[in-house]
Amino acid sequence: MAANKKINKLIIALIAGTLLGCASGGIPISTNTKYPIEVLYENQPLERPYSEIGLVEISNEDSLTARQTKDKRMMYRGNDAKTKELLTARLVMKAQKIGADAIINVRYKYYTSVKSEGYMLSGLAVRYRGE
Repeated sequence: MAANKKINKLIIALIAGTLLGCASGGIPISTNTKYPIEVLYENQPLERPYSEIGLVEISNEDSLTARQTKDKRMMYRGNDAKTKELLTARLVMKAQKIGADAIINVRYKYYTSVKSEGYMLSGLAVRYRGE
């Protein structure tokens, strides 16, 4: 009887852990990396007055590699937090070229299909106004 209670608690803990892992939204974009301009994600407000320059985005789609698939199932995603930081750096360079002081409302979207995977990273390039 005690063994059944332990098994039930273990099952409940595993289910709860799985559900919490699904709710996290995947691999986070690191907010510790320092870029030459300010990068603020969807949930981070910009406290300074600014003027909008325009939307900046980068995207790409690649075929899944043989290592990523096995028995016609995807075994792992082709990107990680480090890859997202590199993509964010590319987005920052693009915003800098048009004179941005910051990028706000940065969003990262990742998708997969049977044969490919892709991403889109976008944000609003802004210039600070004099205070």
